[in-house]
Amino acid sequence: MSPRGVAIPDVRERLFAAAERVLSREGPAGLTNRSVTEEAGCAKGLLYNHFADLDDFVAQLVLDRFERVAAEVAPLADRAGQGEVRENLARAALVLLGADGPVVAAAAVSRSGVADRVRRAWRDGAPGPGTVQDALAGYLAAEQRLGRLSPAADGPVIALALVGTVHHLLMHGHAEPADHPSLIRRLVAALVPPFGAGGGTGSEAGDGGGGGTAVPPAAE
Repeated sequence: MSPRGVAIPDVRERLFAAAERVLSREGPAGLTNRSVTEEAGCAKGLLYNHFADLDDFVAQLVLDRFERVAAEVAPLADRAGQGEVRENLARAALVLLGADGPVVAAAAVSRSGVADRVRRAWRDGAPGPGTVQDALAGYLAAEQRLGRLSPAADGPVIALALVGTVHHLLMHGHAEPADHPSLIRRLVAALVPPFGAGGGTGSEAGDGGGGGTAVPPAAE
């Protein structure tokens, strides 16, 4: 235990990480002030020195993790022209389904006070799913400008479908976390067809497109 009066570096992150471990092990029902502080190895009153109550703590945990995700996805448009379009999209979507994504989401929906606070914060501009959706749409627009994605592709709708599916998997999905990558890649493959009429990737088509889509041929 940390001695009273001794400052603990990065106390918020220490408590957040402890909460994620408790959630992974015991689920939302096991998340209490005592379980978190014991897991973090600090005094019981420390959590309430930094957060108004347990709902405030869990809400800040959710917001912090979404802010990290948004920061990781934000530079995606700058990487347009590199790699394969579909794989870039899939990896960005999977950031939302990181190792702690499901347990943090479970914490958010398990307490109505937390869900309300998180929604208000997102509405007021805190980074959240909408931020990630905008980043994906911006990336797709950048790939369209480079000619690696068909002008007919609806980037904002593709981004919405990806983020909406991830939200479903986080909040309501029954798939095992190990199945998430294959599910997301199947979804991306359905939303963003392979480049060229022959079904190959951009590199196979010889233009270095790396998996962008082409306008499908008109029906006879």
